[in-house]
Amino acid sequence: MFTVDLRSDTVTRPTTAMRKAMMDSPVGDDVLGDDPTVIKLERMMAERFGTDSSMFCVSGTQANQIALMSHLSPGDEVICHPYAHIYNYEGGGIAANAHASVAFTGDQRGIMHPDGVLSCIKADDVHFPRTRLLAVENTSNKGGGTCYEWEEIEALRSVAASNGLTFHLDGARLYNALVEKGHHESDYGAAFDSISICLSKGLGAPIGSVLLGSSEFIEHARRIRKRIGGGWRQAGFLAGAAIYAVENNLERLAIDHDAAKDMAVFLAQLPMIESVVPPETNVLIFKLQDDLDQDEFIKHLAEKGIGISQMGPGKCRMVFHLDISPNGIMHVKNTLSKF
Repeated sequence: MFTVDLRSDTVTRPTTAMRKAMMDSPVGDDVLGDDPTVIKLERMMAERFGTDSSMFCVSGTQANQIALMSHLSPGDEVICHPYAHIYNYEGGGIAANAHASVAFTGDQRGIMHPDGVLSCIKADDVHFPRTRLLAVENTSNKGGGTCYEWEEIEALRSVAASNGLTFHLDGARLYNALVEKGHHESDYGAAFDSISICLSKGLGAPIGSVLLGSSEFIEHARRIRKRIGGGWRQAGFLAGAAIYAVENNLERLAIDHDAAKDMAVFLAQLPMIESVVPPETNVLIFKLQDDLDQDEFIKHLAEKGIGISQMGPGKCRMVFHLDISPNGIMHVKNTLSKF
């Protein structure tokens, strides 16, 4: 057990208040459509984003994969960033579940741009896959928690609309972007055809994501969720935690962003650190000097009760969240100072 767990913001544990909200939540059978707390969560999220409907899912991966399976047919192609979670961290689901191929574009920050997207769109030719979907990730995990500017979202939306592409958002950490950039939920709901939002990361719920979109899309998505074994029964306990997270933990995300930025300044002063990706939100990526063994570095921190993760050769990641205290941050700094 790590005393300071910076491996991910998925490691948060429910607070006493969240546990009470869970236990006080009325429940039913969501497969039969009568769990009142799930219904409340789904209506609340659809209202916040201005979409017709939404659906409670087990995870962000499940929500993304259901969206891909809904939007795509075998032989279609997805345009996404090479850092994209849907490509790197969802078990090959684009190929295994949607039977689709992938085209890549984007910069080193994890951000895609209109010219790059246009260059990926295939001609209508039987030799090529059909370009059908543009998938954005905001914030970009592998990009270092980077956020799209609203003008960039609008530009990509225009490219998608002009070329008959469905526009999907992997918004696993979307609320981090909303808080950092001052964007509005309803603008995103209007811009995208589908959105997945994870509630078990920075918002601190123990499990669950929400998939948003039109009534027709969500109806089809429910059929797919059932087909792949994702039907909930008494899920209201988990939906209650998700509701508590949305109602109580949004504004405090700025604390995590400030902690990541403060740690970035500290890391940049250490001789064992080659470079630091300037963080916008709660994800901090840094590169070790070439002569430092990454596995030994991570192991040393683990022995001191500090958990971090690796993001490729020499690259490490810290993710800040509501379970990281000022004392924990000081422990990390003191440990690194003595390395």
